[in-house]
Amino acid sequence: MPDSKLPAVRAPQVHTCGDRRRLEFQPGMIQSEMLLSRPDHLLLRYARAMMCFTLFVPRPRHILMVGLGGGSLLKFCHRHLPDARITVLELRADVIALREQFMLPPDDARLRIIETDAVSYIRQHPGCADVLLLDGYDETGLPPALGSARFYADCLRTLLPGGVLVANLFSYDAHYPAMLARLMLTFRGAVCHFDGIAGNNRIVFAARPDKLGTGRALRVVRLVRWRRVCGLGFLNRWLPAWQLWRVRRRSGADSD
Repeated sequence: MPDSKLPAVRAPQVHTCGDRRRLEFQPGMIQSEMLLSRPDHLLLRYARAMMCFTLFVPRPRHILMVGLGGGSLLKFCHRHLPDARITVLELRADVIALREQFMLPPDDARLRIIETDAVSYIRQHPGCADVLLLDGYDETGLPPALGSARFYADCLRTLLPGGVLVANLFSYDAHYPAMLARLMLTFRGAVCHFDGIAGNNRIVFAARPDKLGTGRALRVVRLVRWRRVCGLGFLNRWLPAWQLWRVRRRSGADSD
């Protein structure tokens, strides 16, 4: 007999208005948004900001994503990073079932969407990815397990040398300071973020530490933190657009 005390899980809602289609778990809480005319285009600021991982790892070999949503990041990476394999971990079958409505490419040698618990999967797959994107929100927010010290330790073990973790967090979340402290401890301080590029979304980058401290991802972390100290953070507002342009240009795909 089901436990009546457990909160009911809302079915994901798809809304289409003109050229725009969005995914919501709660009314007004947009999880993902796309243009029907340009399905690979990144509309939401936080998604564009997360693509700044290409500053840290310009040519990823394997991108591991936690949370599918409407697949905006998946589609952009699949099109513009053709040498990368992409694995997406999604807990909910009803979200995966929407992949055709959001024009996601089919699974192939480069792409796999797996219905699984990301916490267990990451714990069981050390050393498998050089980019790890964490965006596993549901209708209640970020599940506590995806911000725990143990989970971040497993994420560190999952990254290959030179790899980077990217976490989408909310600056107003009461647990944000604790999660940031856990990341700082786990990644030995190799953590940074760009001010003012994603509204209330705080996109945090954590580079896998190495013994010499000379890897590109670590150098970028130090540069970002130096710019903040020097008061150059205002330059960040143009950073996502500039970096997306660079990725599209390098891929040789048609411009968005």
